[in-house]
Amino acid sequence: MTTRRFGLHTSIAGSLENAALEAARVGANTFQIFSSSPRMWRARAPDAAAVRRFRSLREKHDLRPLAIHDNYLINMASCNEAMRVQSMQAFRGELERALIIGAEYVVAHPGNCKGHAPEEGIIALVRSLVEAARGLATTGLTVLLENMAGAGSTLGSRFEELAAVRRYTGEFSDLAIGFCVDTCHTLAAGFDISTAEGLRSTVAEIDRVLGWANVPVIHANDSKTPLGSHLDRHQNIGQGYIGEDGFRRILNHPRLRGKAFILETPVDEPGDEVRNLETLKRLARAKPPR
Repeated sequence: MTTRRFGLHTSIAGSLENAALEAARVGANTFQIFSSSPRMWRARAPDAAAVRRFRSLREKHDLRPLAIHDNYLINMASCNEAMRVQSMQAFRGELERALIIGAEYVVAHPGNCKGHAPEEGIIALVRSLVEAARGLATTGLTVLLENMAGAGSTLGSRFEELAAVRRYTGEFSDLAIGFCVDTCHTLAAGFDISTAEGLRSTVAEIDRVLGWANVPVIHANDSKTPLGSHLDRHQNIGQGYIGEDGFRRILNHPRLRGKAFILETPVDEPGDEVRNLETLKRLARAKPPR
């Protein structure tokens, strides 16, 4: 268990180092943060002294990897050029702050291309990623495209769309692209990871299309809505449609044991984040059901 990575999203409110202290306090050894307010376009560069303290705390508590989740306003797949450019510029800021802070990953929602074909959205997203990284030395940093539940015109519920973005971005940029698999989104998109057979087929499909070597992070979230709902509604581990048996199989699958599992579960009551983290650890120690 000491070699496995379990963590959660923590807040930088008050100071950057608070996020690392909170992760260590609850017993996490990996974590995710926002690099600035997730609902504001403008962001300041992090304070140099705060970054030094943050890096020191990560080293002290063995907190790795660190993922930064991009701003909720960003839509790099937009076929509205003004929105696409604004989103691209905001994402460049995410890359710049990630490099300053020392994050290993930036997790990005693919975005949507409302009113246009998915192929047009993919082209817009590739353009945005290439432009955002232009001139930056991004060695050591990887952008992880997250699979989505499939609501409306959102890209990313089909693994083939994510693979296409990685392939085409690689033709025009040195920016490293990988993937983050969200368990809630996967179930909501129609992949039945709650059952043994469904998990086997989904793991095989992800390997075929994305390659598990390109998926370092898994967002561990149960789902409030059923298989194929296309709704992104996170639930506490074991209390949703994936369930404890489903997560026990996921956590003990040989292809997934080496991944960093990061919670994005709701905190409705004090201590929910600790309870979800302890549930993950408990299920990872348990013998998976058939």
